[in-house]
Amino acid sequence: MSERFSALCRPPLSGWLVPVGAVAFSCGVILLYRSSVLPAPEWLLLPMAAGFYIFFRFSSPYVKFLAWLLSCALVGAAWASLQAEHRLSGSLPADLEGKQLRVEGYVCTPPTRGSFDSLRFSFCVTRWPGLDGQRLPETLRLSWYGGNAGRLADHRLGLEVVLKRPHGALNSAGFRYEDWLFRHGIQATGSVRSVQAVPGACGAHCRYVAVHHRLARWAAQVFGPSEHYPLIASLMIGNRSGLQAEHWEVLKATGTIHLVAISGLHLGLVAIGAALLVRSVTMTRLGRRLSERHCRLLVYWGMIAACVLYALCSGFAVPTRRALVMVAIAGWAVLCGRSAAPWRGLALGLFVVTLMDPFAPLDQGFWLSFGAVACLVLAFAGRLRQPGWLNALWLAQLAVFLGLWPLLVAFGQGQPVAGLLANLVAIPWVSFVVMPVVIVGGLLVAVLPALAGPVATVIDGAVGLLWTGLSQVAEWPWPVLMATPVEAMALAVTGLVLIRYASRDAVVVSVLLFGGWVLLSVGTRPEAPADEAPRLTVLDVGQGLSVLVQSGRQVLVYDTGPAVAGVFSAVQSTLLPVLRQRGIDRIDTLVISHGDNDHAGGLEVLLRAIPVGRVVTGEPVRIGERLAEFPDTRVVACAREPSTLGRLALHYWRTTQPASGNDASCVLSITDPDTRVQWLIPGDISRDTERQFLAQADGLGALARPDARIVLAPHHGSKTSSSPSWIEVLSPDLVIYSAGYRHRFGHPHPAVTRRYRDAGAQALSTACSGAIDMRATAQGLEISEARAGSPFWIGGAGLTRDDCKIP
Repeated sequence: MSERFSALCRPPLSGWLVPVGAVAFSCGVILLYRSSVLPAPEWLLLPMAAGFYIFFRFSSPYVKFLAWLLSCALVGAAWASLQAEHRLSGSLPADLEGKQLRVEGYVCTPPTRGSFDSLRFSFCVTRWPGLDGQRLPETLRLSWYGGNAGRLADHRLGLEVVLKRPHGALNSAGFRYEDWLFRHGIQATGSVRSVQAVPGACGAHCRYVAVHHRLARWAAQVFGPSEHYPLIASLMIGNRSGLQAEHWEVLKATGTIHLVAISGLHLGLVAIGAALLVRSVTMTRLGRRLSERHCRLLVYWGMIAACVLYALCSGFAVPTRRALVMVAIAGWAVLCGRSAAPWRGLALGLFVVTLMDPFAPLDQGFWLSFGAVACLVLAFAGRLRQPGWLNALWLAQLAVFLGLWPLLVAFGQGQPVAGLLANLVAIPWVSFVVMPVVIVGGLLVAVLPALAGPVATVIDGAVGLLWTGLSQVAEWPWPVLMATPVEAMALAVTGLVLIRYASRDAVVVSVLLFGGWVLLSVGTRPEAPADEAPRLTVLDVGQGLSVLVQSGRQVLVYDTGPAVAGVFSAVQSTLLPVLRQRGIDRIDTLVISHGDNDHAGGLEVLLRAIPVGRVVTGEPVRIGERLAEFPDTRVVACAREPSTLGRLALHYWRTTQPASGNDASCVLSITDPDTRVQWLIPGDISRDTERQFLAQADGLGALARPDARIVLAPHHGSKTSSSPSWIEVLSPDLVIYSAGYRHRFGHPHPAVTRRYRDAGAQALSTACSGAIDMRATAQGLEISEARAGSPFWIGGAGLTRDDCKIP
């Protein structure tokens, strides 16, 4: 290799400056998102300048190292702060919420079918007619109920919309919709009232999106009849809108979601194929005319061109852009041979990704991608003796399996054993069969449309074999390994060290010992620590209800929140993650007030995921029919008899009149005799049932006057409930409304909130507070709201205390 080429590969600064500075910059970006307040970029200028001054002024290597580290971290934080400030400045003003507005722009993402016969898509706004001169949202997330995807084919549209600011459920664990909206730059959500085509100028991004939509329609026309078209579309053009709930369940159970997201695996395969093709051409056709340096550069840029083209065809999504950066850096490292250290390339990749996309750390895929690369570098880089391809495949899977375990624990997830075995077969099959067939087949059909039939059959067969195998693996009763953060880290470090330094035989022995260790630790895991103070948490599940009660080691759950089949489940997004976060692996009593979807949604999902001692409900026949597949689960009617949960006294009540639906709700009174705090959870009962409760509850002890009484407003604060007599007799100190933000039902009703307010009750709403956590301690009732300690973008992009007021 020539001196000129060696100089090209040599980093611009020698020693530790570049890798340390790159990592410090990325750490600054990451640490910004741990803050509950967004610091202005100018606040960081003075300490940044001081750090650089110390670096250039002092000669001590330790002082220079710390100064460089601090300065680069502050540069990263300032860069991320500037970008976040710009994104938040485009939030929808409060006075425009709920009003019908006109916007013009173009459809950003392929429309997908949602719940309630809706069509959902992102919309890039180019003009706000009548609102010019204001800083308004640039990207909207819209739902068109009863909409027709064909009417969106014009791409450039004028819409009549009703909007609200980003808002989603906020709990201590689980999916947070506001995080997702902020990450994707969506500054308002809403519904579409009318659609018209609006011809006009179309910028570069607009034209690219239009081309990609045409490509998606072409793929649907050619390959749409295939049985596994949703998977084919995911791999060919990055369109995952056709994947159904059953697809995601299988992919999640087998740990193979990465196979349908255009990521490093797919771009890496394209890069290898393009590099081999370009190298073959250059060696056979141009080898005598070009020097080795020029041949290698030609191979590299040919590889990059192929990856960029594939990334553009697949939608150029955030994970794809991140993978493209990593492939470019890895390709450069291979081009330079031993001149580029793997860890230096990883640090450079981290820097470039956070520089290009400072919001990347909010994406779980960011952590898993870099974590997986780090595990592979640690396991294989610099080994004196590299294993054979079969051993390398096994060791690579084991290294990623162990190394990513601590990250999955941090995300509140377990490590599926099925993923380790499924990927051993799925990754080679996708690498050597599926991806070559999909890419080559797609190109063949584009050039020779007459081959569409046989090519589609071959592609469908290759993908079908993959899917059949994954489906069978998902059906097997594989365990999901759970561990504490300390255990997961210890197992990851031990396993990676053994893989890195042990011989092949030693690795086999160590894997067997490690498997025994895992099974032993899982089988003898101690129970979750007892919570001394009784704790009641009203979870934020939107327009619905779910309450988690803990006393000692006993757990009660009242209702499971809403669910929409194939779209959303509060059990999966909120309840189960919170249970896992608290170390709860069993529910002693599950109370289902009544069978309506906003209170019993996802019930079957919950029982499949965690053991339940008994189910108490106001509609035992209706709930019993739903739980027919769980014959071992005891379903009992809500009966007027006292029971206990730890030190808490429980009283159940249900009307004696024939009732179904709301008025059949099982009313639960919870009293702590030590602190004399009482909670009343009435479900969805109406005024007539409230009167019956007040007349019949005296003998139950349910209304014995406590020192503090907290009432969950019946029926989410509907005007059909919370009668004046109900409020007068109960005289609550605190009323809690579990309702959705700006939901179409309009809960809580202003007349109801006014009555509670006039009675002197303080009020909280999950729509404003997020999850509401209450502890009955010796010092009194401690109440905390999830939104109070939320990150800066939750209050900035969605709501502030002044914006979200209970009517």
